[in-house]
Amino acid sequence: MNKFIVFLLVILLTHTSYAQNIEVCKTCPTSTIKEAITKAKDFDTITIKKGTYKEYNIIINKPITIVGENYPVIDGELKGEIITITSDNVTVDGLFIINVGTSYTEDYAAIRVRKSKNFVIQNLVLEKLFFGIYIEKSNYGKVYHNKIIGDAVEEYNSGNGIQLWYSNYIEIEHNYVEHVRDGIYLEFSDNCLIKNNVSAENLRYGLHFMFSNDDIYQDNTFENNGAGVAVMFSKKIKMLNNTFKENWGTASYGMLLKEINDAEIIGNTFQENTIGINIEGSNRITYKNNNFINNGWAVKVRGACYTNSFLENNFLYNSFDISYNSKVNDNVFDRNYWSNYTGYDLNKDGIGDVPYRPVKLFSYIVNRTPETIILLRSLFIDIIDFSEKVSPVFTPDNLLDNNPLTKKATW
Repeated sequence: MNKFIVFLLVILLTHTSYAQNIEVCKTCPTSTIKEAITKAKDFDTITIKKGTYKEYNIIINKPITIVGENYPVIDGELKGEIITITSDNVTVDGLFIINVGTSYTEDYAAIRVRKSKNFVIQNLVLEKLFFGIYIEKSNYGKVYHNKIIGDAVEEYNSGNGIQLWYSNYIEIEHNYVEHVRDGIYLEFSDNCLIKNNVSAENLRYGLHFMFSNDDIYQDNTFENNGAGVAVMFSKKIKMLNNTFKENWGTASYGMLLKEINDAEIIGNTFQENTIGINIEGSNRITYKNNNFINNGWAVKVRGACYTNSFLENNFLYNSFDISYNSKVNDNVFDRNYWSNYTGYDLNKDGIGDVPYRPVKLFSYIVNRTPETIILLRSLFIDIIDFSEKVSPVFTPDNLLDNNPLTKKATW
């Protein structure tokens, strides 16, 4: 066994000794990135010196590391895709990439990863782009500490910041994305970690994913996006400690859930959105330890949502806490704090002695006739809400929080 280990060490050291560094600059023997890639052997490093390099359609087809020194500019001159990775074990680090071509037939990207694994894309600045980072049919990659700033105006001629398609086990962390169509987009991509990213001021969605299972979204901020965040046709999703903020508009929400099953939505903050969470056809989801603050609707349930649990959440100063369009309910609401709760707690155990009914008749009316929202603060509405609370006719009579908290939940 010892001889075998020594043999492996000799092979490794021999391999390392052959790895070389190729420098690229205007006065170097190698003056272009394409030329450096042609010269490089497997596991070499290419160091690009500070300067501007007008190149596009750069193909990385071997396992190498490309490092920028003081953020050299790679200018694609709007001619097409700039960097395409087709090899395993590639690292691209520290580049400033601008002027991606725009096409109505091809999704040109600043950097694309195609059918690769064990790649690292980090510390890039991407501007004047169509798509930013596009990962397709690739696995076991890392996308870290990138800044992606688009100038999208219309959805039809703009792309996404970070896009995954049929790619699994990808880690996307500490990226900043703004002014693109969708900040982060996943489709058919499982077992991915999306963590500590900021996706703000995008035309459509801060985050958009479909048909992607067993993914974790944690500690991200999605703020002031056109429609918010859309989560569709997926299962076993965990969304933990994210912030969904200031997504306003007639068709906006903090988060849309459509056909989502067996998920955990825990520790998130939904603040100042038209709708905190818009839910349709989603089942067996645990909503726990979330804050719903100053939203139009905190939670809007469109229908076909069963066996969900809302546990120990804070509903604070929303125009409507819960909206339902059905008289049937088998979802559980328990131990939530409701800022509109006016019950009492005689034994001082922190649990209200009177159950709380979070669905108001007026929310039912607004669902059917949106124009009535102008009556929101009128005395007439207070009267009909009180009458419905005493004798429910239109709202689910079993939708109650039997243990409402009298103080904000803390975790």
